[in-house]
Amino acid sequence: MASSSLSSKPFLGSALRTEGLSGLCSDLQKSSPSVQFLVRPRTVKKLQVQAAGSTFGNYFRVTTYGESHGGGVGCVIDGVPPRRPLSEADLQADLDRRRPGQSRITTPRKETDTCRILSGVHEGLTTGTPIHVFVPNTDQRGRDYDEMSIAYRPSHADLTYDMKYGIRSVQGGGRSSARETIGRVAAGAVAKKILKDFSGTEVFAYVSQVHKVVLPEDLVDHYTLELDQIESNIVRCPDPEYAEKMISAIDAVRVRGESIGGVVTCIVRNCPRGLGSPVFDKLEAELAKACMSLPATKGFEFGSGFAGTFLTGSEHNDEFYVDEQGRVRTRTNRSGGTQGGISNGEIINMRIAFKPTATIARKQNTVTRDKKETELIARGRHDPCVVPRAVPMVEAGVALVLMDQLMAQYAQCHLFPCNPDVQEPLSKVNPLSTMSLS
Repeated sequence: MASSSLSSKPFLGSALRTEGLSGLCSDLQKSSPSVQFLVRPRTVKKLQVQAAGSTFGNYFRVTTYGESHGGGVGCVIDGVPPRRPLSEADLQADLDRRRPGQSRITTPRKETDTCRILSGVHEGLTTGTPIHVFVPNTDQRGRDYDEMSIAYRPSHADLTYDMKYGIRSVQGGGRSSARETIGRVAAGAVAKKILKDFSGTEVFAYVSQVHKVVLPEDLVDHYTLELDQIESNIVRCPDPEYAEKMISAIDAVRVRGESIGGVVTCIVRNCPRGLGSPVFDKLEAELAKACMSLPATKGFEFGSGFAGTFLTGSEHNDEFYVDEQGRVRTRTNRSGGTQGGISNGEIINMRIAFKPTATIARKQNTVTRDKKETELIARGRHDPCVVPRAVPMVEAGVALVLMDQLMAQYAQCHLFPCNPDVQEPLSKVNPLSTMSLS
């Protein structure tokens, strides 16, 4: 339901109070003609609740727009601090990592995804006003979707968009297409730049599983991981040996018109302590929402995740100690960098599961829009596995959450001088995440 109206009857006795006041006014006017009262009739106001679903964040607020085969896609970013250096090149690097047609294991659609900043930046500096980023669509093939305008693709959003709106943009999947994430990645690039400049915070994601090829956790050192390791191959796995296995798995299904899924692991280093709020705005809850709102996501794990259920309390607890700098730390990190929904300064880590791409070039049973059973072989250009291109999308979602929570923490808890016994400045580069655990 796009909007709803809520109303209630006037409180009992409100009419009596109004009538009593009217009587009092009448008596006063009789005794003193110079005294006049204007009594307006009481009206009941309606509360309207609107749920658009295209805006994320409270302080660092991002609205994405556009559809796969429309004129273009983009975003409006509100709440960006003023006087920060920003250029289109700062955004383009992550957009290039997300764009289609970048390798044989991604969709063959050819888009440069060249962005333009239309507002909010003057002479290379942010102005504090909304930043509008626009990316044109240049390689649409609407005729590929003729059959899909009649028949629903199994496990795609075609049917549910019709159920919700009674109408849908057929070409490219419209708003349900992963092309919508261009706006998120552009906004995420802004957030990542500010986080790095302000607190030294770094966000890295990589592919840790493709179908049945699972990267062992001990092969990646989260304390030393760098972007060059992730970008060293087309699947974005930091281990060369497992990267080749993952690429082979994607190639094997690609030639058969099939698809497979996988897992993206994301870490955050140098996250300021104190981000996240009880009880509904816990940091991991906000991160889960950002990641699970990405197309094709089906699972989210934080810290020890489901594996933690096999441990006892004494096995799972992260014991505290005081390091050489006098800071309280944890000897292990099964909590994943938060406790009680609030960041503790350790490395934040999470894993996001992506399903196999729904649109495949294989014959499938389905139904038409007029409820007749039929068969469908989907055409169009689609990723045989979404996880290589999902990496910058996950990074963007995580960065948007951290930026929003950082601004909330600064506004509430650092407006006045902090408690030096248990707090530290947000802007100080956190040395904890660059050190190995004892």
